[in-house]
Amino acid sequence: LNLLIEPGRIYQLEGPNGSGKTTLLRVLCGLSTRYQGEILWCGDNIQRVREDYLTRLLFIGHSAGIKAPLTPRENLQWYAAPGHVDTAAIEQALATAGLRGYEDSPCYTLSAGQQRRVGLARLFLRQASLWILDEPFTAIDRKGVAELEGWIDQQAASGGSVLLTTHQQLSVA
Repeated sequence: LNLLIEPGRIYQLEGPNGSGKTTLLRVLCGLSTRYQGEILWCGDNIQRVREDYLTRLLFIGHSAGIKAPLTPRENLQWYAAPGHVDTAAIEQALATAGLRGYEDSPCYTLSAGQQRRVGLARLFLRQASLWILDEPFTAIDRKGVAELEGWIDQQAASGGSVLLTTHQQLSVA
């Protein structure tokens, strides 16, 4: 596989269930070392520039990636790490993700779509130049799909890159 991910572009990885899409994404994120060859970031092997690479990468996997007993606010506070993101940014991320009014509800009381939105709210906590999203539309309603497509478009329009898997037709630029 030879893949070049360019700034300002959106890439959709397609294939049937079990074909290795998630495995490839995990390799590209540095979460798996079970591959041959080399993965480069700005011309350097990701193992040599790991800190810079991971700082510029935002990966959201199959699951919502949240702790069910915590509230949406607490999940984002945990994700952001103390002192790295202010409270206002967390509140704005939750509002943008459509979770106003649910900030203090334990996540186990939220619907699957709302739980997914808690995970997606991480998109707004820091500027990452590369988003890798594995089935981000799972459990999201039509309105939410349109919003997420808009966020993906904005990421590309601002010079960021998006690599995602999905089984649905995208309506992005």
